[in-house]
Amino acid sequence: AAPPPRKMEEYGRFLALLASALLVGFASVVFSLVWVFHYREGLSWDGGPREFNWHPVLIVTGFIFIQGIAIIVYRLPWTWKCSKLLMKFIHAGLNTIAMILAIVSMVAVFDFHNAKNIPNMYSLHSWIGLTAVIFYSLQLFLGFAVFLLPFAPVRLRAALMPIHIYSGLTIFATVIATALMGVTEKLIFSLKDPAYSAFPPEATFVNCLGLLLVIFGALILWMASRSHWKRPPEENAKILRPIGETPEGTEAESTMTDGSNADKSDLRINSEAARKQNLKFDEAGQRSTM
Repeated sequence: AAPPPRKMEEYGRFLALLASALLVGFASVVFSLVWVFHYREGLSWDGGPREFNWHPVLIVTGFIFIQGIAIIVYRLPWTWKCSKLLMKFIHAGLNTIAMILAIVSMVAVFDFHNAKNIPNMYSLHSWIGLTAVIFYSLQLFLGFAVFLLPFAPVRLRAALMPIHIYSGLTIFATVIATALMGVTEKLIFSLKDPAYSAFPPEATFVNCLGLLLVIFGALILWMASRSHWKRPPEENAKILRPIGETPEGTEAESTMTDGSNADKSDLRINSEAARKQNLKFDEAGQRSTM
């Protein structure tokens, strides 16, 4: 049977969560900018501390905020009637931007460390952060190859889809956890007089940034994990329906006059089988995200 129609209050709850996530995510970006400009001397590309400051700004902006939006872009109700291919390009484009910003942020850190003769890759933050960037790049490459390009067989897409979804959410959560380790590490290293333990204004401010990142991640993961907020497969089934076939058999049934009950029953069965087949191909071959 077809899924029940969605109630207006469900849309209202989703839109309220979406607005909250956008507000918290944007506030996180603003907090990261205020931190580096008000407390950490600003931004530049000179091998000094101001070059390092690109790292938190680009991670929060790209690897967290933009990646979070990319995760839920398919769930925006006003996009459900858009071309699925268009939505795939938007999803892939946002993730590509996030990856580029993450890579630039990593270059800024290595440049700063090398200019100051600071050892690279010794902390847990750096280990997990680099691992997240590598796996995110692989996730993006496989997403392009399997779900965006039209060459992968349907069975391969169906087999890889659960892995694609799970790994995407895992990477997103890992990035937020790594960012929390990073800002804590930076505060411990940078705050000397007064120390981090003395709870100076910068420590309070950056701790609030960390809380915003946790809230943003929780909102995104909640929206992405609710099955009743998925893009409706019946919208895509219309695209995949063979030429000349009518939706759900309704048009064909409406043109029937006083045919036998057996004929009508056969038509309903055939229409239902076709609908299920279309939904199967939609879920397996068309859905490239949650």
